[in-house]
Amino acid sequence: MPLSPRLEFRQTQSLVMTPQLMQAIKLLQLSNLDLVAYVEAELERNPLLERQVEPNGERSAEGEGGGEDGGNREGADAHSAHDGHDGHEGRDGNEAHDSQDPHDPHDPDGRADGLGQERDSQVTDWLEERLGASRSAIEDRLDTTLDNIYPDDNGREPASPPTPMGEGPAYSEWAGVGTGGRDDEGYNLEAFVPAETTLAEHLEGQLSLAITDPAERLIGLNIIDLIDEAGYLSADLSGVAERLGAPVETVNRVLETIQTFDPPGIGARSLSECLALQLRERNRFDPAMAALLGHLELLARREFAMLKRVCAVDDEDLAEMVGEIRRLNPKPGLAFGSGVIQPIVPDVFVRGTPDNWLVELNSDTLPRVLVNQAYYSRVQKATRNDREKAFLTDCMQTATWLTRSLDQRARTILKVATEIVRQQDAFLTLGVQHLRPLNLRMVADAIGMHESTVSRVTSNKYMATPRGIFEMKYFFSSSISSSDGGEAHSAESVRFRIKQMIDAESPDDVLSDDTLVQRLREAGIDIARRTVAKYREAMRIPSSVQRRREKQAALSAG
Repeated sequence: MPLSPRLEFRQTQSLVMTPQLMQAIKLLQLSNLDLVAYVEAELERNPLLERQVEPNGERSAEGEGGGEDGGNREGADAHSAHDGHDGHEGRDGNEAHDSQDPHDPHDPDGRADGLGQERDSQVTDWLEERLGASRSAIEDRLDTTLDNIYPDDNGREPASPPTPMGEGPAYSEWAGVGTGGRDDEGYNLEAFVPAETTLAEHLEGQLSLAITDPAERLIGLNIIDLIDEAGYLSADLSGVAERLGAPVETVNRVLETIQTFDPPGIGARSLSECLALQLRERNRFDPAMAALLGHLELLARREFAMLKRVCAVDDEDLAEMVGEIRRLNPKPGLAFGSGVIQPIVPDVFVRGTPDNWLVELNSDTLPRVLVNQAYYSRVQKATRNDREKAFLTDCMQTATWLTRSLDQRARTILKVATEIVRQQDAFLTLGVQHLRPLNLRMVADAIGMHESTVSRVTSNKYMATPRGIFEMKYFFSSSISSSDGGEAHSAESVRFRIKQMIDAESPDDVLSDDTLVQRLREAGIDIARRTVAKYREAMRIPSSVQRRREKQAALSAG
């Protein structure tokens, strides 16, 4: 058959990932903090989007202006009353009196002239008192009158006498303000909040007092730069000495000085050295403690019998030494420059009612944006070319799709959360022991969505329940079959049972993994020994041998 080109018509169906669809999928898996940041970026980029303001949060322009004028009037009245009471005036008071027209209809009694004469008398008395000469003598010497002012003076009188503390316009401006500072919109209270001191700054401040030699201080600054956030020095001192061209002995001496700084244990090169520095600070570093710090691996394995032989102590002394080591800080540098801990804000609230559970969205985590149709209509009429029209059309489509995507995201989260609450009703009522096994497919089939959609919705989302705040992923756990053919058990509930049994064990009856398996099977849970060991290690619970040694040591110390 010869090859030749030809035209054919075909009708096919395919899924096209448009930018709008990708945006909607992206919004589903964003947390509330990431969503707020994304919407803020869109508000800056898209001129047709605007933030929706709640009715109770709006303030009219008249109200704001009236409040501002009212505040100024109150300040002016307070200023005038204060000046009239004390008989002193500031610069602002002089300007106000100079601008007063003697024929002002608002001053029919000529009070301005009287105040002006009183002010001139005060200025004259102050000049005679300070300069030791009368006004007429000064005017004869200058060959002019004191009322003769120059244009550069801007119509101001000579400076008024110094205002005593607690008087004048500067005091009146702050008179109606409490301890918080000025009562205006431009006042920034955060400017008075001190910045958090970092570990490097804390050590550098001590270095400037402890070491005076410039060369050794330079070595100390380099060593401080190499200390990590936990307070450990991971660099090799020989490399520091080679880089700075200094003797290794000098670098060691500077490091020993830094290791005496606060917090105790700073600048250590290992955990044992960090603990030893803290014990020296407490004057508790003896040969027995040095032997214990040299065998921390035995302490981690709870080999107390071997530690007693190594340290040459009895049970009581060993228990006291172990307790003292546990009170030390293995990471002293974390006390400085720690990052801000962001609290968890739930996306969904679950409240109990007499008949059912009430599921509602947290409105504080939902950004509210609107499309400004009026602005779009006004700008559309002023477009001059196709490029401007295309940009405006793209902004309109993006804004419309964003508002729809946010609404769809909220509805989907509420639908998935409602189904999770319905499936885990026993957990909310009775506790974690009754947590049912649940997977994405069960929720997706119940609400008519795809598993990937449910997975995106439950990512980085939190639910506030009467039992506490849980991540939505917490309610999805694998199932463990029942030994008697009954209903399957959730893996989370099995872990909770294991922890309960281990917490309730006595020093004389420590449960091994085999014993735990036997007791779980008696409770109707078919589970393997390796699964119990995996759950125990995930909860960071030591083995039965280590737990027995630790309990016996604690019993001997008691």
